[in-house]
Amino acid sequence: MTWPRPVPLIGDGTAASERAADPAGWALPVADRDGLYRAIGARRDVRRYRPDPVPEDVLTRVLGAAHQAPSVGHSQPWRFVVVRDAGLRDRAAVLTDRERLRQAAQLEPEAGARLLDLQLEGVREAPLGVVVCCDRRTPAAGVLGRATFPDADLWSCAAAIQNLWLAARAEGLGMGWVTLFRPDELADLLGLPDGVVTLGWLCLGWPDERPPAPGLERVAWSRRLPLSDVVLADRWPGDVAPPPSRLRAPAPEQVVGARDAADRLLTPPGSLGLLDRAVDRVVALGRADLTGGVLLLAAADHPVTAAGVSAYPASTTRDVVTAAVAGLALGTTAARSAGLGVVVVDAGVDGGPVPGAVPARPGDPRGDLVTGPVMTAADTGRLLARGRALGVEHGARGLVALGEVGVGNTTVAAALACAVLHVGPDAVTGLGAGADADMLTRKRDAVAAALLRAGTGLDPLRALAELGGPELAVLAGVVLGAAEVRAVVVVDGFAASVAALVAVLVEPAVQSSLVAGQRSRERGHDVVLAALGCEPLLDLRLRAGEGVGAVLAAGLLLQGLAVRRGAARVDR
Repeated sequence: MTWPRPVPLIGDGTAASERAADPAGWALPVADRDGLYRAIGARRDVRRYRPDPVPEDVLTRVLGAAHQAPSVGHSQPWRFVVVRDAGLRDRAAVLTDRERLRQAAQLEPEAGARLLDLQLEGVREAPLGVVVCCDRRTPAAGVLGRATFPDADLWSCAAAIQNLWLAARAEGLGMGWVTLFRPDELADLLGLPDGVVTLGWLCLGWPDERPPAPGLERVAWSRRLPLSDVVLADRWPGDVAPPPSRLRAPAPEQVVGARDAADRLLTPPGSLGLLDRAVDRVVALGRADLTGGVLLLAAADHPVTAAGVSAYPASTTRDVVTAAVAGLALGTTAARSAGLGVVVVDAGVDGGPVPGAVPARPGDPRGDLVTGPVMTAADTGRLLARGRALGVEHGARGLVALGEVGVGNTTVAAALACAVLHVGPDAVTGLGAGADADMLTRKRDAVAAALLRAGTGLDPLRALAELGGPELAVLAGVVLGAAEVRAVVVVDGFAASVAALVAVLVEPAVQSSLVAGQRSRERGHDVVLAALGCEPLLDLRLRAGEGVGAVLAAGLLLQGLAVRRGAARVDR
């Protein structure tokens, strides 16, 4: 049975099925498109003007077009100072004349003479001046999009200028963008406060010239480059390409298809919030019918514990792993309650192989992180390959929850995170389970010493050998193998997330298979999650390890899939 689609009374009333049936359906009518392209092609930098006034309604329309420009974070940082005062215009004209002479003096004599032959502004002739200002007083981090590109507010103002220019051309007005100013002098002229900068002076008025081509082209100052000279394919020519990738993320058809399928539910899009996004990711992987999976728990001990970096004896690792094999550890109990199978991997537990665990142990001598590499390159490669095979094998179930056991592994994970993220020990070294302030100091010192020994500029696999634990190598391999068969990988806490990060650095497409199960209490987990680009499903302040957070999140994810399968559908 299907139901009529609820159509919102505001916003976009179209359905995904409509958009899929006609992807180009949002196009403007042919006449409107032709007019837009004519305006773009006929836009000119006008320098000569008639003195006739610009009607207020026309000025309002073109400023309104500028105000509809796109802006980073919808911040609308532009301010338009409309200059009509003759005294201000006269002072601005003096500034442009001075700067024109300064610029000409910096050129070769012939080029300088040619510049002086040109009329480069119409400040005196145009009836209006419009100075576009950018209000930058809001900190970049406080505007969506500026934390990564702080100058995006200036780009937004440039987009407003372009809108104004095209609207002016459509109205028959001429506009010229004059930058023959020293920014501080123009700002002083207008009394701009600190933090507000100008993008130059726009001359606006009825043109006393109707140039068929850009002015600097007509005087042979320069020529427009062919489009083929400015369009590049994928990378800058001659740049060294990264190593070829073996894996591919779901194609756009699969990603969009998952969203299209969700649009057919009798509920507002995104009604389950972050869980909806995680379910979309699973559906894009082709796992919409997923009903179960496996907890893969990798365990190892670490020689660095001799430096006093853990509150528990190394024997605890073996105890927990033995309990896990028996199905009695916290993580395996949680897995059983969630309907997940369990695979326990012995990646180097002290005291010899653990009975009942899948063996994946290093064969070569191991270092203590501080004075020598944790693993040899050969062992690292073997453990990665073993993990990859396990990921392929158990990824066939569709979902792999990652867990780890290992006294001291938060110290190892912190060192590895520092190396691959290029951050200091303080950013990622936390208390672990049960540590105190003195122990935290010893952990940070161990991490700092390890980084000093290993050096900088390590590639991910070299960093894994120098600083990572064997269970992290196995888990990184599991992630690679599971992603290869399009399984969903639900990641647990800090150490498992660092292993997943290594896998992503080796094969970026792996990220599309990851679901962050939880945000743990361990310092540095947020930093690693941000590097993974994954928002966690749960934030329960867990310290359990053993994959408990991944299992709880996996159960939630499976429930979200079941909800989506069983929910009512709309008829289009």
